[in-house]
Amino acid sequence: MTQTSHSYLNKILIVGSGGREHALAWKMAQSERVRKVFVAPGNGGTALDSRMTNIAITDPEQLAEFVKKEGISLTVVGPEAPLAAGIVNIFRREGLKIFGPTREAAQLESSKDFAKSFMQRHKIPTARYQTFTDANAAHEYVRKEGAPIVIKADGLAAGKGVVVAMAEDEAHAAIDMMLSDNKLGDAGARVVIEEFLEGEEASFIVLVDGKNILALATSQDHKRLKDNDLGPNTGGMGAYSPAPVVTPEIHARIMREIITPTVQNMAKDGIPYTGFLYAGVMIDATGTPKTLEFNCRMGDPETQPIMARLRTDLLTIMNHAVNGTLDQIELQWDRRTALGVVMAAANYPDTPRSGDVITGIAPETSDCITFHAGTTLKDGKLTTSGGRVLCVVGLADTMKMVQKLTYEAVDRIHFDGAQFRRDIGWRALKQHHD
Repeated sequence: MTQTSHSYLNKILIVGSGGREHALAWKMAQSERVRKVFVAPGNGGTALDSRMTNIAITDPEQLAEFVKKEGISLTVVGPEAPLAAGIVNIFRREGLKIFGPTREAAQLESSKDFAKSFMQRHKIPTARYQTFTDANAAHEYVRKEGAPIVIKADGLAAGKGVVVAMAEDEAHAAIDMMLSDNKLGDAGARVVIEEFLEGEEASFIVLVDGKNILALATSQDHKRLKDNDLGPNTGGMGAYSPAPVVTPEIHARIMREIITPTVQNMAKDGIPYTGFLYAGVMIDATGTPKTLEFNCRMGDPETQPIMARLRTDLLTIMNHAVNGTLDQIELQWDRRTALGVVMAAANYPDTPRSGDVITGIAPETSDCITFHAGTTLKDGKLTTSGGRVLCVVGLADTMKMVQKLTYEAVDRIHFDGAQFRRDIGWRALKQHHD
């Protein structure tokens, strides 16, 4: 093949190293118009895929230089840290196409206080709250409000900054950890304390181009480490799509009451929002949605089942997203249910162990694929290198069938100390039985 016949083919950069980034790269690599997907810095799974190339650069300025040198046509940012660090601002300044929010817009995630005051100002439904920097005042507020109550570090704390305190002493301990002992550093120098919301949580993820909004398939994740939603909170132990809790009526309400006013008012406030926008939504028994939090990126592990179901070419979607024409595209989805089960390392979430050898990952099929997160290639061996190691995703017609299929694949994989839940998807089954 001569170079010229390649000229219509695109090189793409995906920024990040987790399961979400592997899933985005995997979907992007399927496009007929994509020649190469670079992943920065990537993981063992992206290293093993011939369509992908890992690059060991994480600095945004250096990434911009790489994109110019390599002639990359589009960059998609996975995780929150580079967004909060202003990677989008840097790329745009250099005239480079990138999908993600600016540093200013990313405050919806990087500052809980920014997000809460924004929602309050624009009457977007959310839990009552107050923000504190003084530990004594925070303790006093908890004594007044009682438990259950939620304590959140203001800044980015990699999923560790939220404590749902079912008893008052837990709330006081969380305040001490964040404000007095400074365990989370700057992220916890301010805390947001908010009312505990009852209901069922769903992940509502959309793409935004500044004004147009395109909703992705619904999904729901499982945050707790152990079966029956027991054990500590994690970054997420599994997810499935679609989520039956988000009925068409609730979907319309979330768009009307939460997503659309957020996008419109960010623009009005002079901070137009572009990128993935993820609302963690609590849906109560009456079907009323309230915003728990915003993330400025796709969720992990929700991205993995969502990408497994996406039928539309991802490059086409992303080009519309960066060109401000998301109103000109409709998404096509696999009708099947996708279920993703996260396999985590020994001692996750506290001090995950690295270096355990991973074996038994089945080759990809049309109904099962394993996305890598905390993996690395070491002397040709695949080993664990992070808390959440793999996300095994199955596709089948019913939740029962997809559970069977996915867990069969999970059971063939081995690494010492592996932790995973056996009940991912239980809420969807419960809904059908009620």
